[in-house]
Amino acid sequence: MSKIRRTGFGALQPVAHETTSQEPPPLKEIMGILDIDPAANSNFLESLPFSLNDATAGSENELQAAVMGTRHDVDLPITIERSSFYANIIRRICAGETPRTVATALEIYLKENTERVWENSWVRFPLKLLSGGAREVLDHDLLADKRDAGLGPRGDVHRFLFYERGEKHLRVPLSYLIKLSLAEVVGSQRDLPPAISETGRRLLNHFSNDNTSPETFSFHVVPLRHDSNMGEAIARETSRRFLLTQLLVMYANCGFRLQANGQQALLYFAPIPPVRQRELNDCISDSFYREIFMSPCLSGWDMGEEKHRYMSLCHQVLSRSQLNAIAKLREAGIVTRNLVTLPNMSNISLANNGTHISLGSRKLTRMLGDSSSGFTAIHEKTIGDLAIKIAEHFLPLFVGTYSAAPYRLDFSDLHPEKALGFLPHELDYTHLRMVWRRWKRKAEINVFGRPITPFGPTWLDSAVSSILRLKGDFIPDFRLVDYFVALLSTERSPALDGRCGNSEKLKQDLTDMGVFDSRMALYLLYRQREYGKLGFSGFEARYYSLFDSLAQDMAKAANLQTLMNALAFKYIAQGLTTHGHIPDKPFIESERRQIFFGAAIGIPTFFVRCNTPNLFLQRIIARCGRVRHSRRYPGYLRVYNLEYRKALIGLLWEDASDLIEMFNMQETMRDLTARIEIPAEYSASARLTRSILGEIGARSPMSLPARQFNLGAERYYRNGLRRKHIEESFAILEEDFAAFESQQLVEHPRYRTGLHACLRHRSITEFIRGVKEEVVDETASLDELKSLINLMLMLEDKDFGEAAASLDDTMGQGDDETSIYRAAHW
Repeated sequence: MSKIRRTGFGALQPVAHETTSQEPPPLKEIMGILDIDPAANSNFLESLPFSLNDATAGSENELQAAVMGTRHDVDLPITIERSSFYANIIRRICAGETPRTVATALEIYLKENTERVWENSWVRFPLKLLSGGAREVLDHDLLADKRDAGLGPRGDVHRFLFYERGEKHLRVPLSYLIKLSLAEVVGSQRDLPPAISETGRRLLNHFSNDNTSPETFSFHVVPLRHDSNMGEAIARETSRRFLLTQLLVMYANCGFRLQANGQQALLYFAPIPPVRQRELNDCISDSFYREIFMSPCLSGWDMGEEKHRYMSLCHQVLSRSQLNAIAKLREAGIVTRNLVTLPNMSNISLANNGTHISLGSRKLTRMLGDSSSGFTAIHEKTIGDLAIKIAEHFLPLFVGTYSAAPYRLDFSDLHPEKALGFLPHELDYTHLRMVWRRWKRKAEINVFGRPITPFGPTWLDSAVSSILRLKGDFIPDFRLVDYFVALLSTERSPALDGRCGNSEKLKQDLTDMGVFDSRMALYLLYRQREYGKLGFSGFEARYYSLFDSLAQDMAKAANLQTLMNALAFKYIAQGLTTHGHIPDKPFIESERRQIFFGAAIGIPTFFVRCNTPNLFLQRIIARCGRVRHSRRYPGYLRVYNLEYRKALIGLLWEDASDLIEMFNMQETMRDLTARIEIPAEYSASARLTRSILGEIGARSPMSLPARQFNLGAERYYRNGLRRKHIEESFAILEEDFAAFESQQLVEHPRYRTGLHACLRHRSITEFIRGVKEEVVDETASLDELKSLINLMLMLEDKDFGEAAASLDDTMGQGDDETSIYRAAHW
């Protein structure tokens, strides 16, 4: 094989193809190193990675930030009106250089905000309100390099510190406000017991963000044990972390006098970028968008400005990639005329919010940490890539089932260059055409049985939509379409062929094509977490959007994810699935992923080649009902997405029955079956949609315009769902403190003093039940909030210690905090 290289004189010369990675070692050899023997009936299952008590978990949650108040009090509208961008727009309009419609759109954004909600705004307050402890944290985070204070502060410190009416003020994003609030709670209390003070300081860096939205990640590695109901453990940790985040925001609203100055900060789960932020993005430049919305990366990185520049790079790359997608749509034959709707130069997809659940294997981590085990990064990569390919076939079971992002599109939104998002970079042209054709058939844009897509001019599309009553479409999980969730391999650089360095080669190929940038992390639906980079070995699921219930949806999803991992390794150990069974070709990669994306869009069918070389997919299709040869696509089978999911459930019952019994996951499987077979009642998508419609007072998503439905969804996430999640968290908190008391920890020397100070002769249960309604209604006093935060820090201290003790036998590191977090999931 050869490639072409351009010489200095411009001539094209053939050179030998460069092979930078060696052949993957045989799977049988790897199983021998791992001491996994399918013939050993006594301990075969227990020897598998991710089997009983082998899995650990952590989650990362992206939250939607908002500040409520008038345009004269809230930072975002103030910043826009005082910006050079706004002044220059007005100047150019006056000079006749820019259409007045640009200023009109900005004025509409600033003036027509009846709910007074400003998503992703920062907050501002007098610097003197910070205690000494919080001020130390702030000063440290404003350093150019946190490892070297001698370099002084960041170059952009003026963005955060300013004078207003002769008084020094601080302005920060809500992601950093949470950290400051925690620093204030801990730093403003004297003589705190170590269980509170040490835990509070340890958790400071668990509140961060790198894109736009605030992020929190697990306070400790969560062992998924049989005796703690497996996935329920990570759901409970996530729920309690969400509650602590709410308490810190409430504390900041009061303690930093935000509400007194017309600002109310809010954090909640919401999967899709806000409607009004999209509208603002359409009338500002990409540079100004980054200035007001991209994170300054104050927390979580030693060199925050450098990380901020990296995130700006990500935004620029995705914006460029979005434009390049139009050329691919033309090449695919989907865009057939010169009239297209160009996307904005500023892409907003980084404002999407999801939950990432990472699962680690204690066995793989232990062996990779032992140089004498013989198990190396090469072996980890070989079996890891194959496990990902197997897992991708099961991912349609998760979409809309456990999490969702309901969204309405109007007729005018269904331009392929807008609606298809990043799919031109994620699917082969053949599958892209199939998906678009089925999407048009599904949407309410048909006239006499033929779909009509928008023409381009807004006035024309609106008229056509009104006259012909073309309503558009409703998408179960729009986040998975609107966000770049997976990179399609190239012919010469497959991402999952088991070779070390394959992802770097793919990123370079895609960089040369203008699709990606080699400095960015590889985007995959299910991503390997490598021991050499992160200190643990496992996989990260990046396909979860919004959970209606953390206790129910997230817990069950984590269970299924664990089962899927264990089954993948069982297939590999038994020799039933090899890299050869799932060839590493872009078309075959696209063939299995089209099912996932079709489920997110809500397309009922997909098409698979009759002779597909993907033998694993062949086996699943053979179990599907109602499969027939396609009349439109000769040589293809038409398969119903629902039947495919049913076949996957049947495959799990057949091939993983022993794992299901070992994990005691019979209830999880029954629950999954109900969600798949009766989705209108049990799926997360249906439950979220019902609640949104209840908020709006509508009978169906298609009975009202897209903007009205999507704004109603945001209102529900901000109010009803946030309240539901808080109440759910309180129920978990009560159960956990009941266990705390049953273990007789109330009089433990580490907790006794702190508990007595918080409770004042009340029981923990009495205190929590007494303060619950006030927290839910956001009327709790500073003292009540501080006491509850202290109690939660003590509970986290206990859980952290128990998790560390549980992981000792794997990590061999004792209870040293640094080593525990080196083995964590980030």
